[in-house]
This record gives sequence, structure tokens and C-alpha cells, in this order.
Amino acid sequence: QVQLVESGGGLVQAGGSLKLSCAAPGNIRGITVMAWDRQAPGKRRELVARITPGGITNYTDSVKGRFTISQDNAKNMVYLDMNSLKPEDTAVYYCQVDLGVRSYWGRGTQVTVSS
Repeated sequence: QVQLVESGGGLVQAGGSLKLSCAAPGNIRGITVMAWDRQAPGKRRELVARITPGGITNYTDSVKGRFTISQDNAKNMVYLDMNSLKPEDTAVYYCQVDLGVRSYWGRGTQVTVSS
């Protein structure tokens, strides 16, 4: 079992910024993807951003230009810088780590954007 710990969520006004952090155990090897997902009330969980160990990134269209995913491979950390936040970004954000074909998620951190 891989335990992931997210931090950095909170309440922010529209147009504001937040930075999420996620720590994976330091002894993990073989990470193939680190990512952030989110799930808003009444909606399906969606992939927000992902990054490979080599630094290749992908974003869902709704966050392009506003969110930036980054990582510290040495520390098994992944970050999500969120700028120009909108009320529709309100959701529980989950850190995801893929080890080959297996995926693991943290418990999530709440992000609430007020209008």
C-alpha cells in the first residue's frame, strides 16, 4: 500500500491562487506518472494534470494556462500551482501516483473558490 499525503487546500476568492503539495513515501521506486485529479460534488472524478518522471506534462483543457504541475523526483513530491481560480475549480483534489499499471490516490484536499 502506498500512502500519499496531500496538503495546501483551502478557501480562496475567485482570481486567487493556491498551491497543493503531495508527498509519496521516499522509498518508492518505479513511479511512472504523478498526477492530480479532482472531484466536484455530483460530478465524476477527472484528471486535472499529470507529469512523467522526465517532465512531460498534460492538462485538462479547463485549467490550461492557469495551473502548473511540477515535481521533485528526489523527494517523490508533486505540486500543483493553481492561479486565476474560478468557482468551478471547487472540488476535492486527489494526488495520484502510478507505479506501472497500479494507481494510488491520497485522501484528498478540499479546494473551495468563492465568487
